[in-house]
Amino acid sequence: MVYSSPGALQPTLCNEPVGDLSEAERNGIEAAVATKVEELFDVLMIDYRNDNHTRETPRRVAAMLVEELLEGRYTAPPAITEFENVTQYDELIVTGPIDLRSTCAHHLMPIYGEAYIGILAAPDGKIIGLSKYDRVVNHFASRLQIQEELAAQIGQYLVEVTKPRGLGIRISAVHMCKTHRGVRSTRRSRMISSCYFGEFLKNSGLKEEFLRECASLERACLT
Repeated sequence: MVYSSPGALQPTLCNEPVGDLSEAERNGIEAAVATKVEELFDVLMIDYRNDNHTRETPRRVAAMLVEELLEGRYTAPPAITEFENVTQYDELIVTGPIDLRSTCAHHLMPIYGEAYIGILAAPDGKIIGLSKYDRVVNHFASRLQIQEELAAQIGQYLVEVTKPRGLGIRISAVHMCKTHRGVRSTRRSRMISSCYFGEFLKNSGLKEEFLRECASLERACLT
């Protein structure tokens, strides 16, 4: 189904997937968005027709939204490469920091920071390629988000796909809706959120170990 009008595809909540759209559907959305940005510029009295700085801005903004900032709404989750857990490894694995870039659902301002993932693999289960965690974070971040729900979506997807004994997600991020508008807080001001699954919910020692490893990785990045 090709997008031809605002009602041609059914809207969903801002951080839910629309589906794996065809190239024609994505192109249709981009064209419609560019037209709406032109209308917005008219309202704001920005001359995109004659100003060489903004002449192509509506088209660029439309492509940025559909192909980059909101890409995770219009594409399927990344394929997960699984490996047999041959040695039946069952200790905690922590990966991070994973660069995180998203967009605030409240003011359409950037969110940027780092994600950390702790995995307690099942001895008789599967393990996945390390880079796939980065791809999963990027996929769910590429839509309008609030940080708490982003952590939960990343965790729920990884639990469903890899079925570990336990999983922990920690996100530390700067919200430009707070640093570049409103209160205009210091750019050092961050929000930290966590989400836990399986053994992490029952084992406080495991949770503490995960958080210590996150702190260790953070310190390593500062040296």
